[in-house]
Amino acid sequence: MSEPVEERVAIITGAARGIGAATAKRLAASGWRLVLVDRCEDDPDLGYALATPDDLKATVEACGGPQRAEGVIADVRDQDALDAATVLAVERFGGLDAALAIAGCIGGGMEAWKTPDPLWSALLTINLEGAWRLAKAAVPALLERPAPRQGRYVAVSSAAGSVGIYMLAAYSAAKHGVIGLVRSMAAELGEYGITANVVSPGSTSTAMLDASASVYGLDSPSLFADRHLLHRLLAADEPAALIAWLCGPDSSGITGAVLPVDAGMTAR
Repeated sequence: MSEPVEERVAIITGAARGIGAATAKRLAASGWRLVLVDRCEDDPDLGYALATPDDLKATVEACGGPQRAEGVIADVRDQDALDAATVLAVERFGGLDAALAIAGCIGGGMEAWKTPDPLWSALLTINLEGAWRLAKAAVPALLERPAPRQGRYVAVSSAAGSVGIYMLAAYSAAKHGVIGLVRSMAAELGEYGITANVVSPGSTSTAMLDASASVYGLDSPSLFADRHLLHRLLAADEPAALIAWLCGPDSSGITGAVLPVDAGMTAR
């Protein structure tokens, strides 16, 4: 893990479980104060259970409890809610240094032209629009820090953001869009000393991977390991480690990058 960082502040979406929770725990261990955002309610357009309020509460406790982390139940498609979460970070902890767009969802199992409108909308708005809405809420707060700034914006895409994935067209389109969004943000934020980068995981052992297995009718998500050169699934802490590193001082020269943590999935 990186060296402790004194009193830096981050807002993280999708923080109740999976990669978001793993990232929160890593940053907390390095001294960050955190606003942890998650919907904590199922979505009728998605075919699997989402995180719960208890999941978010557990992440807050693992990050040091209310003195170090604040949980916020909010949908990333709700601009007012993300604005309020950003205000909370500034008022509670004194400012904002990093915004991490980790919230995501998956669905598919049909060709692109057969994707139902509600599913298309859910995948595009949560995965792509949610990343944009976090930027819209958080970047002004990042800019409030005095120069020279060390602000960070990191979004999670996917190996599906770099290649076409069979029967996951809407998900793949959204994740490709995340990459375009963040690269443009890097071009816009460079003069202010704020970096913007993308982390693209491969098949990672999370609830979303279980949902992916259902899309393909697989008996076990472990079968996705066959797509990886390392022939194993990733643990959530592996992409989380890169995200946390991108928030630290050693990554100061990296912006506009798309960094894979995919066990070689896109190297074939």
